[in-house]
Amino acid sequence: MTATGRGAPGPPDGPATRYFCGVRTETEPSDAPPADYEAAGELLRALAAPLRIAIVMELAEGPKYVHQIVETLAVTQPLVSQHLRVLRGAGIVRGTRSGREISYSLIDDHIAHIVTDAVYHAREER
Repeated sequence: MTATGRGAPGPPDGPATRYFCGVRTETEPSDAPPADYEAAGELLRALAAPLRIAIVMELAEGPKYVHQIVETLAVTQPLVSQHLRVLRGAGIVRGTRSGREISYSLIDDHIAHIVTDAVYHAREER
């Protein structure tokens, strides 16, 4: 097995790059400073509500307006707005105003991967 953990040679990234669970990292996870663990904990706390996970899964498909999220998830607009406020505060989503509406999107694809992996893992456990 190689450094990527996938059985095939990894790209020549140089001596500082490592692979953990097949993911390229600059350091070993155990080498992370405590502040990184604190930030990761804040991120996971922001994702801890089932409705916020559902919102992130919706936004993983692409930007959406609040009314689209409300229709898809069959919940009230104030509830969606409240959860979007938490996700924005955590730096997970961003809002872009277009006239009277705001289109929400994920800040980056890492969040989609985290949430998608968690949902698929939960399915495997059943």
